[in-house]
Amino acid sequence: MPQRINLDYSSHTPLLPEAKQAVGEALERWGNPSSIHTSGREAKQALEQARRQVAALINATPEEISFTSCGTESNNWAVRGLLAANKRKGSHVIVSAIEHPSVSLIARRLEREGARITTLPVDHEGVVSPADLKAALTPETVVVSIMLANGEVGTVEPIKELAAVAHEQGALFHADAVAAVGHLAVDARALGVDALSLAANQFYGPAGGGGLFVREGIRILPLLEGGGQEHGGRSGTESVPAIVGMGRAAEVAAQQLPARAAQLGRLRDRLRDGLRERVDALRFNGSWSSRLPHNLHVCVEGVSSESLVLALDQAGIDAGLGSACNSKAMRPSHVLKAMGLTEEQANGALVLSVGVPTTDEEIDQALERIPPVVQRLRNVTSLTTRSLSH
Repeated sequence: MPQRINLDYSSHTPLLPEAKQAVGEALERWGNPSSIHTSGREAKQALEQARRQVAALINATPEEISFTSCGTESNNWAVRGLLAANKRKGSHVIVSAIEHPSVSLIARRLEREGARITTLPVDHEGVVSPADLKAALTPETVVVSIMLANGEVGTVEPIKELAAVAHEQGALFHADAVAAVGHLAVDARALGVDALSLAANQFYGPAGGGGLFVREGIRILPLLEGGGQEHGGRSGTESVPAIVGMGRAAEVAAQQLPARAAQLGRLRDRLRDGLRERVDALRFNGSWSSRLPHNLHVCVEGVSSESLVLALDQAGIDAGLGSACNSKAMRPSHVLKAMGLTEEQANGALVLSVGVPTTDEEIDQALERIPPVVQRLRNVTSLTTRSLSH
């Protein structure tokens, strides 16, 4: 059995050794961070250290960071909470056509509850136009939520310009930065956003750790009512091990970010160039001038996405099928549809992503294994088509 190669770091990243050690140490602490005895104070200190580490990664203050369980929770809280706390201004929310379901579905639910939702289009690279946003804004617009980077096709949005346009009309701006934090330099201050979501399992921290940045002075309705944890915004006993692991992963990311991004970009380009040489009829999607360094999105003509991912799995390669959170749907991606691809063009969509553990040898091995898998599937498709035509 060939050694497995992971090319699906977009859906989940493995724990860094430093984060794993931090989680293990935190598991030995039984104290509740809200308790005032010694064990509680130790847990609280570990929690607040993690808050400082996460804040430093995105240039925020610790007071602006609230911990959640994941990026989905952070996105839900941001869109719903910002609208509810500022509803005197109106009930208009703007999102883009390529948002993660944790934004698009909450927007749809808010629409059923009486909000007015506008969905902005994207161009063929998946980019949202500031001009389109400006045209959609009204005095009643409360929240604009546009992702910083699309984890599926890799496109990075012009968030600084978009946030500035939203603020001209007095609207708040939330960015889903789950796919970007830890891979790109994300500066919440420089971007000018009012809220920003992140998740530990996207930058080599543990699943179960998420965060929401809310700029000081911005009103947001609490997500959960209860004991008043997380600045009163998300009540409930915090998961100290997950949060401590998230903090340590954030600290490592901040230290390694320039070198990490350069290395990931080099490996991604090696994979892209190798596929171009070895496999014909490929379509690479997303922006190449503004892109996540670890992401490669390709449509392979003549095969289906599901059969390709399953065949690669048998060949010892983990690859992504569209959005990791929507892979069970087995239907063309809403992101590719919004970018103008036909169902036929999107049929062989594949997300390949490299990570910190990826080696040049793994890329070379993947380039040896992928072409024959594609050719075998194309042969099957061709035989099936000829059989049906007769």
